[in-house]
Amino acid sequence: MNIDGVKNGIVLDHIKAGKSMMAYKLLGLDKVKSCVAIIQNADSSKYGKKDIIKIDELIDLDYDVLGYIDSNITVNIVKDGKMVEKKHMKLPTELRNVVTCKNPRCITSVEQEIVQIFRLKNEEKKVYRCAYCDAEHKVK
Repeated sequence: MNIDGVKNGIVLDHIKAGKSMMAYKLLGLDKVKSCVAIIQNADSSKYGKKDIIKIDELIDLDYDVLGYIDSNITVNIVKDGKMVEKKHMKLPTELRNVVTCKNPRCITSVEQEIVQIFRLKNEEKKVYRCAYCDAEHKVK
């Protein structure tokens, strides 16, 4: 399979296989006016299989979302057909409106306009806790 390169845009590489649709939804790529290509289960010498997303436009991305999805993701910025910048993601210390609290007694379950805030409590186990009720959320 051959997918053309990006002339001016972004390539999200090394996404864990099967996580590209999650990235697509959380980043709101369905609202992008230009071409977005999703490549799933591409061969990778480092990871075995990986997903790739190519965006044919330079847009602002929420790097916390990408780090939450997979801290191994690399963001490649392409201008005039050449990679000009490469960013490596990391697990964010705080998530805002990325995940929702599952505790039915949490204030965020009742007050819909409250910002959903989760703070990283254990980086090794990828555990976040709700800032309001301390409910646990594990990254899958």
